[in-house]
Amino acid sequence: MFGLDDAISAGLRVLDKFLPPDPAARALAEAELRQSLQQWDAQQNKINEVEAQSSSLFVAGWRPCVGWVCCAALSWTYILQPIAAFALAQFGYLTALPRLDMGEELMPILIGMLGLGGLRTFEKVRGVAAK
Repeated sequence: MFGLDDAISAGLRVLDKFLPPDPAARALAEAELRQSLQQWDAQQNKINEVEAQSSSLFVAGWRPCVGWVCCAALSWTYILQPIAAFALAQFGYLTALPRLDMGEELMPILIGMLGLGGLRTFEKVRGVAAK
């Protein structure tokens, strides 16, 4: 999982190359970076909230749509396609059913969606979730 603290750490590693080794300068840069990232996070949360409240299916529905498409592809690849291929073979129809490339195309999307959900749960457990 890549969270806000990870982003700050990565940013500080970059800043270390440009800042003098002065602890005060480093502390100031860390505070500015943390504030900037927290503002960005708050703005993104506002955008997400507005999107979710929209009555337009094209605005509020795109995230669930991506989730359902990934779910349908996962179901087809690992459950429905093997069962259908077996059933067709039992009746003498040896045909190649379409296969989806879950590994390179759809799994990164699905894992990203699930990872973000996991990060939100992690934030709630740590008590840092926005109310």
